[in-house]
Order: sequence, then C-alpha cells, then structure tokens
Amino acid sequence: MTATQTLKARAADDWHAATTHDFTTALASGALEPEKMAGYLQQDYLFVEGFVRLLAAAVAEAPTLGDAVPGARFLGLICGPENTYFLRALAALDVPQAGSAAPETRAFQELMDASRRSGRYELMLAVLVVAEWTYLDWATPFAPRAEALPFWFGEWITLHSGEGFAGVVAHLRGQLDAAWETLDAPARDEVAEVFTRAVALERAFFDAAWAGFPVTR
Repeated sequence: MTATQTLKARAADDWHAATTHDFTTALASGALEPEKMAGYLQQDYLFVEGFVRLLAAAVAEAPTLGDAVPGARFLGLICGPENTYFLRALAALDVPQAGSAAPETRAFQELMDASRRSGRYELMLAVLVVAEWTYLDWATPFAPRAEALPFWFGEWITLHSGEGFAGVVAHLRGQLDAAWETLDAPARDEVAEVFTRAVALERAFFDAAWAGFPVTR
C-alpha cells in the first residue's frame, strides 16, 4: 500500500463514519432540513480563510514548480467558485456568515493553523489530504443525482466530486506519499498523528452538523 493508503487504514473507523455519515446521506437525498444545512455552511465557511492560508503555505513549500502548480490552481478554485457558492447558498438559505466558531470548527482551525506554522510540508499535506480526500469519498457516490437537487445541496456535491477534484486529491496524496519516503520514523509518527487527528475531527464536525449547529441570524 502507499503511505496515504496506510494512513487511511489506520483511521479506518473514523474515516468510514465521516464518509458514510447520516448528514451527507440526508444532504444528497435532498431531505436535510434547511436549518441544518444553514448551520453547517455557516460553520464550514469559517474554515475557508485558514484553509487558503494552509494551502498557500503548502504551495510555497512544494519541492518544485511542477509540484506547486496543481495546488496553486486549486487555490483559485477555493477563492473563486467555492467561495461564490458559499455566498450564494447562505443568501438562498437567508442566513448571514457566522459570527463565531463552534468547538468542532475551532478544533479543526487550530489543527490547520498548527500544521501551517510548523513550516513542515508533510504536516501541511497530512491535513490537506484528509480535508479533501474525505470529501471526495463521501461526495462521489452522489454525483449522478447532484443536478436534481437544490443548488445548495447539488453544487456542494459537484464541487467535491468529478475528474477535476479527484485529480486534486490524487496530487495531494502523491505529494504526501513522496514526502513520506524522505522521513525518519519519528517524523512519520508525527504525520500519522496529525492525519489521524484530522480524520477524527472531520467525523466530529459531521456529528455536530447532524445534531444541528446553532444558526446565526
């Protein structure tokens, strides 16, 4: 197995729970209550600034220009179509941007920030791979039904599925697989710890979303 496959296997229980969650199943069926989707999007939008900073730092640390370009292109997607989606969806659901982060949101924000501040490419990649690969895994099975859903459901699925997004995930995984080969045992343990922590936090975020984040009005 590749390094990323091994890391995923180590976090198998949380990975399965996060990628086959009742929340995403309800979202993809169109049955998710608007209030829960509104709360979820308010909290998820709070990740964007930290995610952009983390991805930009990873682009800066990439070994070569060829390694950096796919991440730089992905930055454009996050800052363009995905950012616009959030603004349109929040407006359609008649809620503003959230004023404060829930505990589950803050925990992931802190992990992103810590990995960025470490200056270590492999730790940045560990968080980025989890954040994007888990979303690819849950969204891909629902891609065929996305167009039939209200856009705040359907476009969220489309943004996280398809050949283009799968290519982003493959690139990030490939970068982490390559970096892994250069690491000694203690560094590999640190990567595994960050990766496993990120998966657990993804699961916790979906659990909280399913319970219902308080909606800012």
